[in-house]
Amino acid sequence: MTESSQAPEASGAAAFDPPFTVDEPTEHILPFVFNAPHSGAVYPPAFLAASRLGGLALRRSEDAHVDRLFAPVVDLGAPLMRAHFPRAFLDVNREPYELDPRMFDGRLPAFANTRSMRVAGGLGTIPRLVADGQEIYRGRLPVEVAVERIESLYKPYHRTLRSLIQRTARRFGHAILIDCHSMPSSSLGRDEAARADVVLGDRFGTACAPILIDAFEHHLRARGYRVLRNKPYAGGFITEHYGEPNVERHALQIEINRGLYMNEATLAITPGFSELVWHLRSVVAAVAAEVQGLSPARMAAE
Repeated sequence: MTESSQAPEASGAAAFDPPFTVDEPTEHILPFVFNAPHSGAVYPPAFLAASRLGGLALRRSEDAHVDRLFAPVVDLGAPLMRAHFPRAFLDVNREPYELDPRMFDGRLPAFANTRSMRVAGGLGTIPRLVADGQEIYRGRLPVEVAVERIESLYKPYHRTLRSLIQRTARRFGHAILIDCHSMPSSSLGRDEAARADVVLGDRFGTACAPILIDAFEHHLRARGYRVLRNKPYAGGFITEHYGEPNVERHALQIEINRGLYMNEATLAITPGFSELVWHLRSVVAAVAAEVQGLSPARMAAE
């Protein structure tokens, strides 16, 4: 990327009002917090103008409709947090300053992580590429754009998520974060044995108590879904950062195969959507019933 784009409006951060929402239950009766960080679908005009891609191409990075898939958890008694800004604009499932210096005019802060594998792959906090590998921007962005997005969107998002987890832990003695995502069916490869409807990620056993991932896998399989653990998705920054089972903070990432509920070319929902919503609701209710009966100490020991 060599062409320079000097317009600060390329940030567009002020276009999100609000930038995210927490859907609160009438009564918080489950020790869960659900989070949909990649389902945002608001694309500011300034962002679209700075991009070399059309709207549908940009949306390839979205976990489209995932917030709707998990919406019934609110009626079950758990909050659901969901971003309105899209992942192509800002990815909150990264470190706060995981940035590619090739994208920006100006010097990044000295503490920025410019050498991570995710930055090298074009998928840092401010992504360089969409999910199918296409470049997002016409030219370089002022470094102030990155700082504004992180300070005005990323940090408030994580402050709110952290507050929800802390509130839940105070109320129940422990907190369970479920990070909700979707995956393209093509990401699972051509090996039929390796294909999955759902991939559960607990950072290879470090982010949550075993009983939690065991319960989700059991109840998903009981409803006919093919389930894998940690491959190809073990959980990103959110799962790793908030999953601290030694202090009763558990985190589990759930990746849903998009082919189950939507047309991956047009992003339109398909007839399978309603059945999947119902199944996910029943799975969450069943898992919650198992976990509710356990004290935090017993849950960690199970």
